[in-house]
Amino acid sequence: MTLQWAAVATFLYAEIGLILIFCLPFIPPQRWQKIFSFSVWGKIASFWNKAFLTIIILLIVLFLDAVREVRKYSSTHTIEKSSANRPAAYEHTQMKLFRSQRNLYISGFSLFFWLVLRRLVTLITQLAKELSNKGVLKHQAENINQAAKKFMEENERLKRLLKNYGKEEEHVLEAENKKLEEDKEKLKIELKKASDGTLALIRASQDKVQSTLAICYSQSSCMFN
Repeated sequence: MTLQWAAVATFLYAEIGLILIFCLPFIPPQRWQKIFSFSVWGKIASFWNKAFLTIIILLIVLFLDAVREVRKYSSTHTIEKSSANRPAAYEHTQMKLFRSQRNLYISGFSLFFWLVLRRLVTLITQLAKELSNKGVLKHQAENINQAAKKFMEENERLKRLLKNYGKEEEHVLEAENKKLEEDKEKLKIELKKASDGTLALIRASQDKVQSTLAICYSQSSCMFN
């Protein structure tokens, strides 16, 4: 394996390792966001896009070169296979074809995993932000629920106060009505007593007048006799 393909293979292994680390379930997205928020990443952020595009271009070039080699040695393999007089050339062509196919897979998967790695970092960052927003929204929702619960409790308390106040007023009105009824009965009794007394006085006066008239009548009768 030449130096460039050894570097591409090492790069592929590093990509696989990073993807596996990013996929570990016990490391939350918030932790990755804190790691991505280090100051060192801010310093190299201006070079990150350029480096990303440069690596993509290099991998595409190596991938196309590997495709060219595979097509080249595949056609040569067919020609050499048809010729039975050159077994060494056939084996050499097979070896070249195997290496070109290996390089094709290495460069292709390196390019694919590089794009996947970039997308994975972006999704982890977005997920961490969404989880943070979810936490904030959850806290706000809890505050709103507490405020609504407090408002409902206050409303129920006011309803109970109004209900108790209404009952107290009803009791007061009943007491006043009862008192008025008692006063009415007392007035009736007093009026009855007063009317009875008046009738008694009238009868006494009538009796006195009648007795006086009778006395006068008797005296006048005596005088005439």
